[in-house]
Amino acid sequence: MDVLSDVVAVMRTGEPRSARVEWYAPWGQRFLPAPGGGFQVILQGSCWLIPRDGAPIALGVGDVVFMPRGHGHALADHPSTPLAAAACDPQDDSRHEQRYAAPSVGRRPDGTHPTTVTLCGAYQLDPGRAHPLLHDLPDLLHLPARLGHHPEIRAAVELLGGELENPRLGADTVVPALLDMLLLFVLRAWFDRPPPSTQGGPALGWAAALGDPAISAALDAIHRTPEAPWTVETLATRGGLSRAAFAKRFSATVGRPPLGYLTWWRLTTAARLLRESDSPLGVVAERVGYGSEFAFANAFKREYGIAPGRYRRQQLSPAVDGRLV
Repeated sequence: MDVLSDVVAVMRTGEPRSARVEWYAPWGQRFLPAPGGGFQVILQGSCWLIPRDGAPIALGVGDVVFMPRGHGHALADHPSTPLAAAACDPQDDSRHEQRYAAPSVGRRPDGTHPTTVTLCGAYQLDPGRAHPLLHDLPDLLHLPARLGHHPEIRAAVELLGGELENPRLGADTVVPALLDMLLLFVLRAWFDRPPPSTQGGPALGWAAALGDPAISAALDAIHRTPEAPWTVETLATRGGLSRAAFAKRFSATVGRPPLGYLTWWRLTTAARLLRESDSPLGVVAERVGYGSEFAFANAFKREYGIAPGRYRRQQLSPAVDGRLV
């Protein structure tokens, strides 16, 4: 897969969830933290987002807000409106019917229309498996609606809002797919922004890496075929640079040397295969570029502090109170 798709896939621990909510003034609602990330989209009207830290943010129709670290927050028709306690827990799997709910909040006078309609949601992603690409994101991403900007996000939001308002056959498959699509579109839109330069020098960080054709080509090669016998020279050739120039630029933007990142990604991929498949260790080793099970086991233990076989058994152990035993 490509880099951005891999970032989401390696962190996934379950299906996302979402709700279309109609709000009737006056209203104010707290939202619990969602460690995998949460979002708000304004479909109709306007409101204020009250973050955990910082000043309230005015939101209008079409605005999208994504919180990659899932900090708790609140929405209200006005910053001074009292806030009600959180009405749902994004980590609670006990009630399946709440996963794609369409509730109303506030008093609903007969014949009136809601003052605001929003889409809210949460992703089940493990912060412990976070790709360094996400480390560069701020705690809150605000993508204001602007004519002609991010049409793919608007299309995904329209489809998602329609499915949640009028669920039909297949909604349990369609809604998670649209939520994944929305997440990738939001991240793509953010990383498409011109990266800031560093004190007048070249831009650094993952936004710069993804926007650099030479580094992006090397990253794409690593992610699509981690088992290939990559060297600094062959990766540099992918980007059309000399070995020295490529190694320097890759390390500056990505934060690791090329082969250091390759090793990290191979072992991250191996950990995912151990969690999600029953492939023998030798097969896993081969799929991530190791010529022998012994070499793979040593490398895996250096990275994770545990042998791959034991890691797999721990991941398959029954959970008690949400923790692996």
